[in-house]
Amino acid sequence: MSTRRSFLKTSAVLSAGLLVAPQLFAYDKKYIGLQLYTVRDAMGADPVAALAKVAQIGYTSVEGATYTGSEKFYGMDSAKFAALLKSNGLIMPSSHYRLGEDSKDMKGTILNDWQKAVDDAATVGVKYMVCAWLSPVERGKIEHYKKIGGDLNTAGEICKKAGIQLCYHNHDFEFIQEDGKYPYEALLAATDKDLVKMEMDLYWVTKANQDPIKLINEHPGRFPLWHVKDMDKTEKRNFTEVGNGVIDFKNIFKHAKKAGLKYFFVEQDSCPGSPYDSITTSINYIKSNLV
Repeated sequence: MSTRRSFLKTSAVLSAGLLVAPQLFAYDKKYIGLQLYTVRDAMGADPVAALAKVAQIGYTSVEGATYTGSEKFYGMDSAKFAALLKSNGLIMPSSHYRLGEDSKDMKGTILNDWQKAVDDAATVGVKYMVCAWLSPVERGKIEHYKKIGGDLNTAGEICKKAGIQLCYHNHDFEFIQEDGKYPYEALLAATDKDLVKMEMDLYWVTKANQDPIKLINEHPGRFPLWHVKDMDKTEKRNFTEVGNGVIDFKNIFKHAKKAGLKYFFVEQDSCPGSPYDSITTSINYIKSNLV
């Protein structure tokens, strides 16, 4: 009886904990995110209408993509854009930025005017600032990736002071070996695991013939953000709607807690028709199968 009472008491405590602080146990399932690059043309033409449509479809969070260069969020200053998000019941916990090594005069990058970028991100409510992509000029050899790791650590320190986490978003080029080593491994080793975490793009990891679950097991807690992007069943392995391709999201999501997942974002770089149709297909699959 004492064992049973202990079990019931423990279960009650755990249940209470889940109600009070679900983030201690897993990502918050009420947030299904969209990387706004997916609807970039609509956001460029009319961001007010585009965000309203995204919210109507059922997305509750978004990830930004346009700050670098303009130092604006879709043509708006941080306060105005924050108000627009709020009016649509949306949050933007993450936003993408460029490193800026190849464009010294471009502002709003990790290497140029980063403090303003951090301040503006904080106004919008961004919790994760993400190095989105390295241009071919910025990539270089393994030794250069180590230098980039140092730059990311410095930027991460600035983010930390504002209560923001810096992340790095992968493509497939980080998994092209040099002398038996991957640039991605060099970045992981060169960056402080607390200052620089990773946004795992499940499509690009898979296209590079890597195993997302293996990466999670090797670097637990390092992947608070995911891009949920599917790969079609053709030889070209193109982008497709979530659930229509070959990526085993159900199995990957079983490892969300170990990954340290906090937010995920649907992204589809190209769509066969209207992006709104594609993101509707994706969210319907996610709601039925993943959350």
